[in-house]
Amino acid sequence: MDNNENIKRKKTNLFIVLSAIFLTNAIIAEIIGVKIFSMESTIGLPPAGMKFFGNFVLDFNLTAGAVVWPIVFITTDVINEYFGKKGVRKISFLTAFLISYIFLVIFLVTKLEPAPFWIDLNNQDMDGHPFNINFAFKTIFRQGLGIIIGSLTAFLIAQLLDVYIFQRLRHITGKKMIWLRATGSTLISQLIDSFVVLWIAFFLFGNWSLLQILAVGIVNYIYKFVIAIVLTPLLYVAHYFIDRYLGHEIADKMADEAGEDLSIF
Repeated sequence: MDNNENIKRKKTNLFIVLSAIFLTNAIIAEIIGVKIFSMESTIGLPPAGMKFFGNFVLDFNLTAGAVVWPIVFITTDVINEYFGKKGVRKISFLTAFLISYIFLVIFLVTKLEPAPFWIDLNNQDMDGHPFNINFAFKTIFRQGLGIIIGSLTAFLIAQLLDVYIFQRLRHITGKKMIWLRATGSTLISQLIDSFVVLWIAFFLFGNWSLLQILAVGIVNYIYKFVIAIVLTPLLYVAHYFIDRYLGHEIADKMADEAGEDLSIF
């Protein structure tokens, strides 16, 4: 194998690994997103009880998908750094398609008639209370159309905005200040994401008021803001291992080529 083929193989392997991490965590986040958990209770703290606009008292009750979404943020920035807009756009649209496919399959599966013995074998919970496992299955796995449309729309908008801001900041900072372009692009794109998904899912398809959208969106964004800052060191860890794998010369060349396209689409 000559040197050019070896370089091409390494680039391909890197994109496959990063795409696999991105896809896996994005899909998991969408599926487990139906569960809402209390962050304060989970870590042993009292409810935050934050007041917004005089009427809304909110705690950090978050979708379970928020646990793994930060990994998607980080992977997006790493793909952006080495493969640019084309790489992020390719994996983002593929992910949106696969998530749509998964929700379609889940919807069809929930329509299947359950086998009688399956119902009979699971008709009580651990405390002996009546338990309808088929109803639970439908409730857990089936999400509302508004939530699905809102989530996918917000996801694609945030990804396209993230890659644009990232490359703009890289054009200004050059190879230095990885934290600025990665964290800056994530903070801005997730600000949009936090409100778009709520606006579509619960305003257009629901009955929430705009004040409620703003209040809940602020809580969600505070979480994303803090997590984006806390996880910034992982970007440097990722860059270290990727640069070692590719070699600094190849890695720098890929990053330079990735930053050439500054268009948003």
